Amino acid sequence: MLKKTISYLFGIISSIAITTPALGADRIEFNYPPFGEFDIATKDLELFVNEGKVTKDFAFYANRANTEQLAQMREFLRTRFQVSPTLVSQFTYSPIGEAMLQRLGKILQTSSRQNGFYALRSALILSAASPEGLTFVNILKRYSSPSIRLNLSETIQTMGQLSELLQKRDLVVSQIQQIANQEAVNSLPLDFVQQPDIRKSGEFNIEKVVLNLHDNSRDKQSRPVLQRKFDVDVYLPQPKSATTSNPYPVIVISHGLAEDRNSFVYIAQHLASYGFVVAVLDHPATDSKQVQQFLAGFAGPPQPTELVDRPLDIKYLLDELQKLSETDSRFKNKLNLQQVGLIGHSLGGYTSLALAGGTFDFEQIRKDCNPNRSLNLSTFLQCRANDLKPANYPITDDRIKAIMVMNPLNSTLLGEKGISKIQVPVMMVAASQDIFTPAVPEQIRPFTKLSSKDKYLALIENATHFSVESDSPLSPKVIPVPQGLLGPDRKSVYSYMNALGVAFFKTHLGNQQEYRSYLNASYGQFISQAPLNLSLVNSDSGEAIAQLLDRVYQTPSNIPQISSTQDIDELYTSQLHWQNALPQAMK
Repeated sequence: MLKKTISYLFGIISSIAITTPALGADRIEFNYPPFGEFDIATKDLELFVNEGKVTKDFAFYANRANTEQLAQMREFLRTRFQVSPTLVSQFTYSPIGEAMLQRLGKILQTSSRQNGFYALRSALILSAASPEGLTFVNILKRYSSPSIRLNLSETIQTMGQLSELLQKRDLVVSQIQQIANQEAVNSLPLDFVQQPDIRKSGEFNIEKVVLNLHDNSRDKQSRPVLQRKFDVDVYLPQPKSATTSNPYPVIVISHGLAEDRNSFVYIAQHLASYGFVVAVLDHPATDSKQVQQFLAGFAGPPQPTELVDRPLDIKYLLDELQKLSETDSRFKNKLNLQQVGLIGHSLGGYTSLALAGGTFDFEQIRKDCNPNRSLNLSTFLQCRANDLKPANYPITDDRIKAIMVMNPLNSTLLGEKGISKIQVPVMMVAASQDIFTPAVPEQIRPFTKLSSKDKYLALIENATHFSVESDSPLSPKVIPVPQGLLGPDRKSVYSYMNALGVAFFKTHLGNQQEYRSYLNASYGQFISQAPLNLSLVNSDSGEAIAQLLDRVYQTPSNIPQISSTQDIDELYTSQLHWQNALPQAMK
C-alpha cells in the first residue's frame, strides 16, 4: 500500500532523505553525530528507481527495508505528477509558495549550507517543464547545487514534533468519540426510525434563479483588473400546493479557496427543499475560475485584502437581496433577511466566523507568523493577514443568526480572543484526517472557546479536507487532487451535512424546536456509517473537551533524543506514524 511506502520513506529520512521533493544533484550529504559524515550518490538512487538495481553503496540504506517496502518505495519515487510548469512557477512565486519553500529550504540546504529556496524552486519548475515531467528523481537531476545538505537536526526535530502532534490528535479523536458515546447514554431515548428522516429531501419544490452582482463601490479599493463582480445561484422553495406562508429564512453558502458556487449544490438543494432560501455565491478573487487563471499565468495570487473582501461580498449580497425582496416579484415577501444563516467551507468557514462576530487577533497573527514555524499547513494562508493594517474591520453582520462551518481555518486569524466573541449558534464540522486545516487547532480547540450557549461539534473519523465537497462534474478540480486526499466514498458525509444542516437551521433559524432532538450524540450514532464514523457533541461537552485538550497538550514533550542507529530504528518503528497524515484512501 502506498500509505506504508510513505511511512517507510519518512522513517529512514534521517539516513537518506529520499522522500523529499528535492534531495540534491550529484550527492545527498548529512552529518550524523557522533558518527560523522554520510552521503549517497544520486545516480545510485536513480538506478534503483529506473531499473530496480541496488548498488553496493545504496545497499547500506536499502537493507533497512524488506522487499515489499523497497518495491513500494520505488513505485512512489518514480510517480509522475501531472502538473504544468506554469502552475508550478505561479505557485512557487506566490507569497504562500515562497513561504513554504523558505521553510523547506531550511531543511534541504545547498552544499554551502545555505537555504535551498532558490535551488528548490528552479528544480521544481525545470522538472515540470522537462519531457520526463515532475518526478522526485527528475527534481534531483535539476537541482542547481552540486549536492544537497540535509539539516539532519532540524529534520529530526520537525519529524518528532509532527509525530507527537499526530499521536496526540489520534488520542483526542478517540476521546471525543468516548465523550459522544457517554453523551448518547445520558440523553433521553428516542427511536429515530419512527421520526422523519431528514436525510431525505423535504416537501418543497425548488426554483433556481441566477443573479449577476457587481459591487462597484469596492472596485477602486481592489486591484484594478479585478472588479467585485460575482454570480449567485439562489434556490427558492416552492410549495407543492398553493398556500400562503411567512418569508423563508435565508442561508448563504461561502466556498473555500479554488472552489465555486457548484461545490455545495447538494446541501443547497436539500435545505431549499425544507423551506430555506439558499444563496450560493462565487467569491471573485478566490473562486475556481480566478485560481485557474492564476495558475495559468493570467492573473495574480489572492491578496491579503481578500480576508476582508470575502465577508463584504456576503454583506453586499444580503443588501441586494433586501432590495430584490422589495422590487422583484420572484423574491417579494419570500425572504426573511433578519434570520440569516451561513455555511462555509475552509476559507469560507473563516468568512462565516468573521461575519458572525469573530475578529482579527493581530497580536496572535504577529506571534504565529514572525516567523511561521507551525506544522499546520493552513497557517501559510492565514499568515497573509500579517500584511493587513491592524484595524477594526467592518465585517460582522447582525443579520447572521447561526452558522455551520466545515473545516474552517481560524486559529491564527481569530485566535482564542477573536473566536470567543462569537455568540450565535455554531455547528463546527471537523475531519480527523484533514491535513490542510487540522481538526485540533482549527476546529476542536476553537469549539471550546466559542461563547455561544448553542454550539455543536461534528467530528468525522477518516474524513479529509475534501470529504464535504461535491463530486459533481459542475465543480471540477482546478488543482489536481490525488485520489488519496479525497478520502473514502463521500456519500455518507453528504447525508451527514444534509441532515445536520436541516436540524441545525430549523432549530436556530426557523425556531422549530422539534428539530432539536436531532442535534445530539444519539442521532449522530444513528446516522453514522463506517469508515466515516460520525461523533456529534453539543455545548454540554465543551468543558470536558477543553479539559481533555489541557491534559493532552500540556503533557511534557516526549520527543526522543537521537544518539545511535538503534534510536533511529526505534524512532522509525514505534514513534513515526506519518501514515496518519495521509488519508486512509492512500491505500
